[in-house]
Amino acid sequence: MADLTWHPARSHAGRDHRSLRVGTSAVVMAAVLLAVLLVPPLVPMDAQAVDLAAKLQAPSLAHPFGTDEVGRDLLLRCVYGLRVSLLVGVVAALTATVIGTAVGALAGAFGGWADRAVMRVVDVFSSVPHLLLGIFIVAMFRPGVWPVIISVGLTHWLSTARIVRAEVLSLRGRPFVDAAVSGGASRWRVAVRHLLPGVLPRAGLAAVLMVPHAIWHESALSFLGLGLPAHEASLGIMVNSARGSLLAGDWWPTLFPGLFIIVPTLAVAGLAGAWRERLDPRRRSELML
Repeated sequence: MADLTWHPARSHAGRDHRSLRVGTSAVVMAAVLLAVLLVPPLVPMDAQAVDLAAKLQAPSLAHPFGTDEVGRDLLLRCVYGLRVSLLVGVVAALTATVIGTAVGALAGAFGGWADRAVMRVVDVFSSVPHLLLGIFIVAMFRPGVWPVIISVGLTHWLSTARIVRAEVLSLRGRPFVDAAVSGGASRWRVAVRHLLPGVLPRAGLAAVLMVPHAIWHESALSFLGLGLPAHEASLGIMVNSARGSLLAGDWWPTLFPGLFIIVPTLAVAGLAGAWRERLDPRRRSELML
């Protein structure tokens, strides 16, 4: 028989673990934001400056992260690359969330044939891998930040649309919606005034959860040579360029850009997981990335 006894120590341990996770994530994100805001103006170095005499130097006081294959300072280039990744992640996530929220809210609010048609479109787009569709979109433009943002935004709204639609369908049965309909409110008024405010917390959570995914997507496109121009400081480009150095035994050109991709995304996911637990405590820290 299952033990249904409440264990205070276990409950406190769980809260302590979540508090530690949230605190660590917050500290990491604060350090990331300070780095991307303060390092470029305070460090009088050019991230693109080539110094072949200093190429592939190991980490030292002069270059804490070492230098790359053409002598550029890796710390400064990682910070600039992280700035690009955060820009792409935040703007693309907001774009995808706006599209997904609008589509999901309209499908759930109107129902009937409109709901079925919209969800069939969502199913068709979902059948194509995100990265493959993103490559197709970004290949139509010249390399740059905005093509990557457009690519990520147009391929990541599907999950938000499903979440918002499900939330709208659950809200449609609430008494305040029935009262608004009985009072003669149109479908548009019900959707905008009563249903949309109810789904905004979920939509905001979806946007935050999408930021790490967008960062990884941008890094993957840049790694494949389809994101930013090759001379720009991009974390994906840096990892790609460092493959030869890694085979030669020089680990730092690969390690530090990789950490700048992994650590901030885990911090964002940790904060988003805490937000999700507040919205739905029964579904702990399951992340929809």
